[in-house]
Amino acid sequence: MNTNMMRFAFSSQSRNEAFARVTVASFVSQLDPTMDELTEIKTVVSEAVTNAIIHGYNSDPDQMITIICTLSDDEVELIIQDEGVGIPDVDQAMEPLFTSKPDMERSGMGFTIMENFMDHVYVHSAQGEGTTVTMNKQFNSSKAMSQ
Repeated sequence: MNTNMMRFAFSSQSRNEAFARVTVASFVSQLDPTMDELTEIKTVVSEAVTNAIIHGYNSDPDQMITIICTLSDDEVELIIQDEGVGIPDVDQAMEPLFTSKPDMERSGMGFTIMENFMDHVYVHSAQGEGTTVTMNKQFNSSKAMSQ
């Protein structure tokens, strides 16, 4: 198994969401994903980072978000962590259209989008300790090319 990993952390400022998305996409490009696969990766990073900023840290720009990205053969694992307020009820938070910030016109579709674009999404959260979102995706592009 061929494995490559990167880890980086950045301030929980909204403007850093684009930085995170592009950084992960650049790293994942080593697997030669299709444009659709790369767009899906960028979208889930955007959703997870935005959740950490808005929900985890209540838009406090002085906190940190950590991303760990591991590439193994034709699979990517993304771990996005915050040390924010945590999610009181993960099952409820993952329901489509649920939002804890309706006053901010949040759509409540972040976790649903992650689940639709990734093969596996696991959310671990503890109140007062933060949230870790772990996502895995198997790329089909390398298999299609070898057939």
